[in-house]
Amino acid sequence: MKKSRFGFLREIRSNGSAYLLVVPAAIYTLVFGYFTLPYMLIAFQKFNFKTGLFNSAWVGFDNFKFFFSSPRAWEVTFNTLKLNFLFIIVGTLGAMALAILFNELRSRWFSRVTQSTILFPHFLSWVIVSYIIYSLLSTDYGILNRILGFFHIDPVNWYASPQYWTWILTTAAVWKDLGMNLVIYLAAITGIDDSYYEAGRIDGATRWQLIRHITIPLMLPTISILTLLALGKIMYGSFDMIYAIVKDNGLLYPTVDVIDTYVFRSLRTIGNPAQAMAVGLYQSVVGFILVWGSNKIVKKVNPDHALF
Repeated sequence: MKKSRFGFLREIRSNGSAYLLVVPAAIYTLVFGYFTLPYMLIAFQKFNFKTGLFNSAWVGFDNFKFFFSSPRAWEVTFNTLKLNFLFIIVGTLGAMALAILFNELRSRWFSRVTQSTILFPHFLSWVIVSYIIYSLLSTDYGILNRILGFFHIDPVNWYASPQYWTWILTTAAVWKDLGMNLVIYLAAITGIDDSYYEAGRIDGATRWQLIRHITIPLMLPTISILTLLALGKIMYGSFDMIYAIVKDNGLLYPTVDVIDTYVFRSLRTIGNPAQAMAVGLYQSVVGFILVWGSNKIVKKVNPDHALF
């Protein structure tokens, strides 16, 4: 036991600078991930700032009724699930396809420049992206409407047409995060042993057959883990993205209003943090069930691809 303790202290002393980099992330996780757990109790209370956490009146599941009794509760739940599923599926397929294409490129210079270009949007804020989208979709001066006008097609009032916005938001989300996912999948491909490809070439496999029977199967563990992690947040809408792009445009709510934006608007007028906690707890429980259930299914199919 003493050896283990002194070994750990020796490890910290010899790699102090590396452990120092972990300190901000560890503090952030402790404060916002663990120290806030007791505040889940306010989901079942009529929370009062004066009396505090342990002296507020208990109201049972009344705070959950705020959300579930709303006529729009299931609509925003459906929108949240729909958008997140599209983000996961389209983003995964796009990043995987690009990673395979970049791996097949013979020009390393072109590959690096293109990767950097694709990665750049990841570092843009959604506010900046919202202005880019507005420059494309503006009714009077948007680039897309000018292109439609060039072909003598009537302009579209995009910000009053909710039927288009599922795919507009999906395109924006995938475009912004594609680069980061691409880096992860490229790293997974780079880690594949070259001997597999050499054996395939000796057997006369074409490049497509190498991709189909070697690259894609060996990428599946990485794809599985990233998908399972993404499922944990599937009940959380991208509030920063949707609110930056759509704002309070009520015409688009039928297809873009998600749980987070709905609760934010409600709390802006009601101002009850207990109701927000109730919805947050509902989102967390459903996310946990999805991750746990999906992981159990994956574990039965192939234990090597499971998260835990």
